[in-house]
Amino acid sequence: MATHRFRPTRYHNTIGTAEPCLRIADGDTIITDTIDASGLDAHEVQVWERPNPMTGPFFVEGAEPGDTLAVRIERLTPSRATGWTYSPLAFTVLDPSAIPDRPANERAVWDIDPAAGTVRLQNPPPGLEGFAPPIQPMIGCFGVAPARGQAISTASSAQNGGNMDYRLFAPGTTVWLPVSVPGALFYLGDGHACQGDGEIVGTGIETSFEMEVTLSVVKRTIIWPRGETADDIFAVGNARPLDQALQHATTEMLRWLNEDYGLDARAASHLMGQVVRYDVGNVFNPAYTVACRIAKRWLTRR
Repeated sequence: MATHRFRPTRYHNTIGTAEPCLRIADGDTIITDTIDASGLDAHEVQVWERPNPMTGPFFVEGAEPGDTLAVRIERLTPSRATGWTYSPLAFTVLDPSAIPDRPANERAVWDIDPAAGTVRLQNPPPGLEGFAPPIQPMIGCFGVAPARGQAISTASSAQNGGNMDYRLFAPGTTVWLPVSVPGALFYLGDGHACQGDGEIVGTGIETSFEMEVTLSVVKRTIIWPRGETADDIFAVGNARPLDQALQHATTEMLRWLNEDYGLDARAASHLMGQVVRYDVGNVFNPAYTVACRIAKRWLTRR
């Protein structure tokens, strides 16, 4: 198993079948640079167009359609001292009656302070002078090429992953993605230094990153993305309306409980009915994201 340091010179605004930027072996680790959602690099130079330019694709030897690609998120390090967000809440999270009072769309700049472990607005409005939430890095957009030659915009998401903006896509998490093309063709980017649930202003704190991930091939078939942290497992659905995303996530969790934990539909229903937690990854993009999450303390692998 090797570690590859890759420095990109081009990026992608879709996730699809494209010429690989690098071929790696099953189990190898990649350390690479990503630029922010608007195409700014570590020096705040515009090097690509929006939305969400992706680094990749990475070809993983041995990955075939029907397999699963395991993505272990090892490290996410912001590579500059500032990030940016939009200020108004999205139309999708407000009552229509509130929209006339919605503030003008503007970009706010945040200072990223690794020493303090916090982010802070450069020009805070009244009441937020002391607001300094912790740095909580996450990957906003990543995935593998979808089937049948599709190329899906990095503004959205589907079964192959994409712009899911889920806060648990963070260091220490392993994510499983369904493989649809030889080599999987893995992309990543759109790093956030911090973000609340739902990405309800249309951004996290967008900045450039150095990202480190380990990619492994698993000879099994899944339908929707899955993930595991130290404490939980979760299944992800991407769709609009929101209830359809929730249905995909719940159905994938039901399959998982049967396949790996030996729970039939009745047992899984009893368990899920009492301990499931639903997380909203994204309610801004064309496809919404919902994660169906269960604490591992309730589960025993078969």
